[in-house]
Amino acid sequence: MAKQQHITGVVVSNSTVLIYLAKIGKLNLLKELFGEILIPAEVFREVVINGKEQQQPDAFAVEMAIEEEWIKVKDIEALGELDEFGIDIGEAEAISLAKSLGIPVLLDQTHARVAAKALGLKPRGTIFVMLATLRKKLLTYEEYIDSLEELVKAGFRMSDEVYLAAVRMGKERT
Repeated sequence: MAKQQHITGVVVSNSTVLIYLAKIGKLNLLKELFGEILIPAEVFREVVINGKEQQQPDAFAVEMAIEEEWIKVKDIEALGELDEFGIDIGEAEAISLAKSLGIPVLLDQTHARVAAKALGLKPRGTIFVMLATLRKKLLTYEEYIDSLEELVKAGFRMSDEVYLAAVRMGKERT
């Protein structure tokens, strides 16, 4: 059997990408796209520890992926130069981990993406993941559109303009 070809061998993820993909039952798309996901300890605390305390099903899905060892928790100290951006510790640790390893980072919040760019990273987010899965034919166009709608229903915040752009970019990839 041929080995799955991934976009990259490993990527760092912040909380929101994990939470929302898990909420819509699409967390495994990260495994199919990247193979291995690294998360800093603070993201683990935010998603799994705090999520389980609140009985969030997504927390249990992420914990299972950690047990399956395709999501790995790494200790990292946030870079001091990120203090000025006013981002939370999970975002700062995710950016710091990606920077230290020279690998991509998945972030959705605008201010965290600005901070990542300032450090020379090229941040991507949940919509990028969805588009990449469509391009690799891991989702049909209909499944992609349904997933976008499910994200919104699950509380994922995106403007109408971003939603329409995501629909248009998805259509261009079919």
